[in-house]
Amino acid sequence: MKNSFRFFKALKLLTVAIIMFTASQLYGQKLKPSVSGYTPVNGLKVYYEVYGEGKPVVLLHGAFMTIDMNWGQLIPELAKNRKVIAIELQGHGHTPFSDRKLSYTTLAGDVKGVLDNLKIGKADIVGYSFGGAVAYQFAIQSPERLNKLVIISATYKSTGWIPEVNNIFKSMKPDLFINSPMQAAYEAVAPDKTKWTRFLEQMIGTVGQPFDLGDSNISKISAPVLIIAGDNDGLDKAELAKTYKLLGGDISADLGPMPKSQLAIVPGQGHVSLMMDAVTILNYLNSFLK
Repeated sequence: MKNSFRFFKALKLLTVAIIMFTASQLYGQKLKPSVSGYTPVNGLKVYYEVYGEGKPVVLLHGAFMTIDMNWGQLIPELAKNRKVIAIELQGHGHTPFSDRKLSYTTLAGDVKGVLDNLKIGKADIVGYSFGGAVAYQFAIQSPERLNKLVIISATYKSTGWIPEVNNIFKSMKPDLFINSPMQAAYEAVAPDKTKWTRFLEQMIGTVGQPFDLGDSNISKISAPVLIIAGDNDGLDKAELAKTYKLLGGDISADLGPMPKSQLAIVPGQGHVSLMMDAVTILNYLNSFLK
């Protein structure tokens, strides 16, 4: 009974942290997109926004989020010298709910479809959390469309999270999000806000399922990859070290060339607080994507 109580308390604390994050980001976006709208992709109308000019960089948000929630503080800075394409994944924000099965393969295909319709040949891809897993899948199935890849607090397999986080994913319920800033943001832009509960059920079912995009697939990623993680963000750091090794890292650069991929462990940061630290994230992005 005591363990059950502790687990439920941890689940509530994580949910509160996510809600605080979304509330703090909600009005961070002050820049209006130069282009926005829907593009038909794989039987779905996917919403996107475009900001600025320059080399294209695609932003993929975390689970249950919108463009504004996840990237509101970063877009104005990135758009000063980059063409920023921010996408809302299936059921999120402006992109309508669909009974189409959620899979990383399908969502990565949606990202490629948006790039096709915008006539963008190659781009840098930046993904946070759930969006990071989609970004990994994009690198696997569309390597010819990728310049550089940035993964923020994300993994390509369930075992990349510590067991406590996986237990929370499996035990989430829609009522944890009732009357949250997430729901308010969803209802403000969703084409059919009556789909809120069905969207939650679909997403919770997806994040609660074990997945593994494959060590061998990750090792074949030829593009430079930057992994950014908080030192206490819920990722299993032993597994993260293995991931970096698969990408060609974890060597002695004094004995050979520096690897093209990089690993940044940000001290004193959790999964939520890491993404809230816009200055640190921006510094890493500007350095790696230059």
